[in-house]
Amino acid sequence: MVVMRDKPGPLPTTIEPSRGHPSAHARIRGYTSPAEVRPLARAAVLSSSRTPLVQTAFRTNAPVSRCLSTTSRRRYDTDNVTTEGEPYDLTTMLPTPITHFSDTEQAMAEAVSKFANDTILPKVREMDENEKMDPAIVEQLFEQGLMGIEIPEKYGGAGMNFTAAIVGIEELARVDPSVSVLVDVHNTLVNTAILKYGTEESRKKWLPKLATNTVGSFCLSEPASGSDAFALRTRAEKSSNGYKINGSKMWITNSMEADFFIVFANLHPDKGYKGITAFIVDKDTKGFSIAKKEKKLGIRASSTCVINFDDVEIPAGNLLGEEGKGYKYAIGLLNEGRIGIAAQMTGLALGSFENAARYVWNDRKQFGSLVGEFQGMQHQLAQAYTEISAARALVYNAARKKEAGQDFVQDAAMAKLFSSQVAGKVSGQAIEWMGGMGFVREGLAEKYWRDSKIGAIYEGTSNIQLTTIAKLLQRQYTA
Repeated sequence: MVVMRDKPGPLPTTIEPSRGHPSAHARIRGYTSPAEVRPLARAAVLSSSRTPLVQTAFRTNAPVSRCLSTTSRRRYDTDNVTTEGEPYDLTTMLPTPITHFSDTEQAMAEAVSKFANDTILPKVREMDENEKMDPAIVEQLFEQGLMGIEIPEKYGGAGMNFTAAIVGIEELARVDPSVSVLVDVHNTLVNTAILKYGTEESRKKWLPKLATNTVGSFCLSEPASGSDAFALRTRAEKSSNGYKINGSKMWITNSMEADFFIVFANLHPDKGYKGITAFIVDKDTKGFSIAKKEKKLGIRASSTCVINFDDVEIPAGNLLGEEGKGYKYAIGLLNEGRIGIAAQMTGLALGSFENAARYVWNDRKQFGSLVGEFQGMQHQLAQAYTEISAARALVYNAARKKEAGQDFVQDAAMAKLFSSQVAGKVSGQAIEWMGGMGFVREGLAEKYWRDSKIGAIYEGTSNIQLTTIAKLLQRQYTA
C-alpha cells in the first residue's frame, strides 16, 4: 500500500511574502490563509480603492542614489527612455550589492508580493485547471500599473526603470508563473518594441492603450521556425493602402487576451532574413484569426495559440520601425526579454522553495522529528537556496548592465540558462521534500514543477543560450 500523505489535513498553499528584500531567507512559520497575511510596511497604503502599486512604490520618495542599477537614477531624470549613447561611467558610482534594491524598487517588490498573495493566489488553482486567465486578474494588473512599468508617464505609464519591471515579474512568479509571463511579454517585448522602434505618432497612439487596457502579444515563432526564428514563412507585400500579410504563427503567448499584435513577416523574401519586417496588427482586422489554443503541461492559464493571417491588410502607419530591420529588432528585444524569463524562473524557484521549506520545517514529521531537522534535508535546502541566490545574482547583474548601456547579451543568456535549470531542479526537489503532499494537486508543489519546464524552451532554448554564450566566449579567447 502506498501512503500518499505524511499527515492528515489539507496542504495550505499560501506563500507569505518575506519581509524586506525578496531574496531574504523565507520566514519559517506555520501556514496562513491569504486574508491573514500581514500587510507589508510600504504596501500598507494599498486598500480597497486599488491604489496602483507603482504609486505605492513612488510614495517612498526613494533617494535615487541608492538604485539597484547605479545608473538608473538617470532614467528618472529624462522622459526619453529610448536615448542611446555611450555606456555610463560606473567608476564614479558608489558600489552596491547586485541584488540591493532602491527604496522605490523595494517598495515595488513588497507591494507586488502583497497583491499577488491577496488577489492572485486564491485563483491560481482554478485558473490552472480551467486553463484560462481570469479576466478580472488582467483588469487588476492594468489597474495596479503593472502593464506599463517602463512606459513614460507622459504616455500613461509608470515611468519606472527596467529593474522595476524585473522585480515585478519575479514577485508575480513566486505565486503564479502564468500571470508573470503575461506581464513579462507585455512589458519587455511589446511595450519595449514600441518605445524603441515606434514613431512618436505610434507611441502616442498605442502606448496609452498598452499601459491602461490593451494586452500585447509578440508574434515571431512559426511551425517551421522556432529556434531558427528567421526561417519564417509569413509574408508581407505592399498594397495600395499599406501592407498585406499572409501566413501563420505558432506558440504565441497572450494571444487570447491580446488585442495588439507585433507581427514579423518577410517583406522581401529574396533578401532572406534582411527582408523581415515588423508590423502592428489589431485583433479586429479582417483576415486575422486564432486557429487553435494549445493544451500545455505547465503555465496553463497563460494562453498559447496558433494565429492565421489571411490577406490581413494594415495601413502604412502600422509599419514598426524600418522595412527589413525586423530581424535586428527581434534579436534585440529577445535579449532583453530573456532577462524577464530568467526572473520568472527565479521567482518560480523561490516560490517553490518557500512553500516546501515551511512544510518540512513546520509540519512534516518522520521518526518523531520534523523532516527539516535532519541534516541530509538541511544540506539539500542549503544547496538549493545557494543556487537560487546565484541565479538571482545573474538576473540582476544582467538587468544592471542593460540599464548601464553595457553589452549584456552574454549575461542575459547565462541568466536565462541557469535560472531555468535551477527552477527545474529546485521545484523537482521540493516535491520530494514534501513527500505525498508534494505529489498531489491539492497544493502548489507539482504546479511549480510543471510550470518550470517551459523555462528551457521559450525565448530561446537552453541549447541556444549555450550556443550564444560559447560564441561570445570564443570571440574573447580567439587570438
